[in-house]
Amino acid sequence: MKISIDTDASSLIIDGAAHDLHSREAFAVIADLWVKTGWVRKYSYGFSWLGRPIIQLPDDMLRIQEAIWQVQPDLIIETGIAHGGSLIFYASLMEMIGKGRVIGLDIDIRAHNRAAIEAHAMVKRITMIEGSSVAADVVAQVKALIRPGDVVMLILDSNHSRDHVAAELAAYADLVTPGSYILSQDGVMQMVAGSPRAPAEWADDNPITAVRAFLAARPDFELAKPPRPFDETLDTPDCSHHPVGWLRRKPA
Repeated sequence: MKISIDTDASSLIIDGAAHDLHSREAFAVIADLWVKTGWVRKYSYGFSWLGRPIIQLPDDMLRIQEAIWQVQPDLIIETGIAHGGSLIFYASLMEMIGKGRVIGLDIDIRAHNRAAIEAHAMVKRITMIEGSSVAADVVAQVKALIRPGDVVMLILDSNHSRDHVAAELAAYADLVTPGSYILSQDGVMQMVAGSPRAPAEWADDNPITAVRAFLAARPDFELAKPPRPFDETLDTPDCSHHPVGWLRRKPA
């Protein structure tokens, strides 16, 4: 694809076809390039939440906040802890709501990250479990922490390979409450495959491939982004690392 931008003429030209620079079509192309270039530049690595690195696009963080406010979950299960920023983000939102807990799973919780999370004020709403998210004993520990009547949300952010995401969906999807969501993160891998920091095999080996296979086998789930409580964007496309990630469990 060849793209030219003429700011004097307010036009964006794609393979010879001109579009108004301020049109939805032009924004979609620019946003796509911004996300892909930002991936290479590690743009999402420049943000933190209440003192801990979070490695998320701010756009995605706000969308997750909207979903949490809508669902009002009693429990969020997150696979993948890293520095703990997202655990603390979810826990702080629950603190403001006035209820809720977060379970974080990671195959390797590094000592300095564990210490920082345990020293944080939001640890009162956090439980960490070390081990593979798809190991039978880890899944059993998670199930044991769910209380009767809990509204459960699931966020997958550990190993993003197709097979691992498929295994996580198989292990945890049934725990998600009807009307609540699964967020399978980093489908952006498919978008950036073959670019710097992104092996070519990511074109198929990515969370989106796992999500589509899951949806084909699970009619009780649908691909559905949480509704926006406020939207005057003129149908402007998202800038997201999770382009095909929000799965809603249909109400019973």
